[in-house]
Amino acid sequence: MDFDKLLKYYRSIWNNRLLEGMEGSEAILKEAIKRELLDENSHPRVRKGKYEKYYLASKRILDSSIGVEEKVALIRMHNEVMEEL
Repeated sequence: MDFDKLLKYYRSIWNNRLLEGMEGSEAILKEAIKRELLDENSHPRVRKGKYEKYYLASKRILDSSIGVEEKVALIRMHNEVMEEL
């Protein structure tokens, strides 16, 4: 799996969110998904639960204009991170 491309697609879906770090693309992508599912990008008073965020993330991926293979790969990454949470 090409994590550089997946990270690029993730950035395009989430408003070109700037994701950088010393780690490789896989670690950056997993950390970004974890932060998204835990709603760490929102103010604590308006945070949603991880299951609701998972649903919203999946819907956003499915509604995006990226290819089907990329959608499946991103949803699989979300599944993997969700299982770890």
